[in-house]
Amino acid sequence: MTAFLLSVHVIAAIVLIGPVTVATSLFPRYAREGNTAVVDALHRISRVYAVLGVSVPAFGLATGAAMGVLGDAWLIVSILLTAGAAALLALVVLPGQSRAVAALHADGTTAASPRLATASGVFALTWAVVVVLMIVRPGSTTGV
Repeated sequence: MTAFLLSVHVIAAIVLIGPVTVATSLFPRYAREGNTAVVDALHRISRVYAVLGVSVPAFGLATGAAMGVLGDAWLIVSILLTAGAAALLALVVLPGQSRAVAALHADGTTAASPRLATASGVFALTWAVVVVLMIVRPGSTTGV
């Protein structure tokens, strides 16, 4: 069962977190360029995959429980980083994208703020750190 849960967790991370990370990273560039069609598509991808991405930590927690590692420091840090990334996405990135899309449609203003670009970069960097923690598992006695 553990192998199944881990497989689903990893596949979901690749298929769901990957696209939202790429879409949020590309959004500021295309918003600055005023490319309405691309901006609309990237915002839709960001929103939809953000909702679907909730399954990743759910399967991750189930996997951690099955492996008996929920109390391990590497997993606790990963959980906190995941929560932080989710909050950043929900509270900064998606609202910033919505404002940029509205401005672009209203009057053609290219309103991708530096804050949005920075938040998108931090979001992507957070996922990179989580992936490294999941692979290296510092302090784990189960080996790599």
